Amino acid sequence: MTSLAASMPDARFDPRLARRRLAGTIFLGACVAAIGLLMLALVLLLVDVLGRGVPWLSVDFLTGVPSRRPHSAGILPALVGSIELGLIVGGLTFPIGVAAAIYLHEYAADTRLNRLLQTNIANLAGVPSIIYGIFGLALFVRVLALGESLIAGALTMVLLILPIVIIASIEALRAVPNSQREGAYALGATRWQMVRDTVLPAAAPGLLTGIILAMARAIGEAAPLILVGAVTFVTFLPAPFQEGYTVLPIQVFSWAQRPQDDFQGIAAATIIVVLAVMLLLNGLALLLRARLSRNAQW
Repeated sequence: MTSLAASMPDARFDPRLARRRLAGTIFLGACVAAIGLLMLALVLLLVDVLGRGVPWLSVDFLTGVPSRRPHSAGILPALVGSIELGLIVGGLTFPIGVAAAIYLHEYAADTRLNRLLQTNIANLAGVPSIIYGIFGLALFVRVLALGESLIAGALTMVLLILPIVIIASIEALRAVPNSQREGAYALGATRWQMVRDTVLPAAAPGLLTGIILAMARAIGEAAPLILVGAVTFVTFLPAPFQEGYTVLPIQVFSWAQRPQDDFQGIAAATIIVVLAVMLLLNGLALLLRARLSRNAQW
């Protein structure tokens, strides 16, 4: 027995183990280096933007209107336009996106047509935003005769983020355990009662997080709005059905094209405001997710 055990190879011995460990270490190092390079570029970009833009931030800058003189220029029309755009996009995207996700996941049968529909929605989420701008120009501006108005731009942004909201909502609904659905059925609930009183409260953190993050993308987009009529010089507060409006990314695009250092400074200040809006929305998403998750546990 002793000679037989001595002749058998050790099961723990693998001549390729050192090679695999070396390959894993190299791969880990490459990933860390890539993340480090991205973080370094981000930090350098933020430092440059903050260094250029902070001296221009003031109450007059936030409450003023655009001007050909940088020292008297402001972003109030663009800020109001972005807020109105976000409210319209959120008000339309939330019911449509969540309702579509509920139907596809809770009601529609697992057929080839349903799978094809979900695949097409996932593909639409990856379409470049400029394509949605062309579609919005053809449909909302020309066919529906909405003109170059804020509502046409908002509807275009709804089409842009709707596939993202539907996918995020489906994933949030899918994360709810089936045992909760079965428990609701066992208590005599109908399908709609099960969805309304059991599934939606449990999936609410994921639903709201996906919607708010999608809205943050809509507020930061510029290319589709350029095609549907957003202008770069607006000295009045925009209204939804009034032609002529602007948003913060369009204002950044306008000022960043100018070679003067002062315009570069106010463009950087506008970028800081956009980043602040993005951070506010992301913070709101985290806060709502934490609160709803705590309520769901209770």
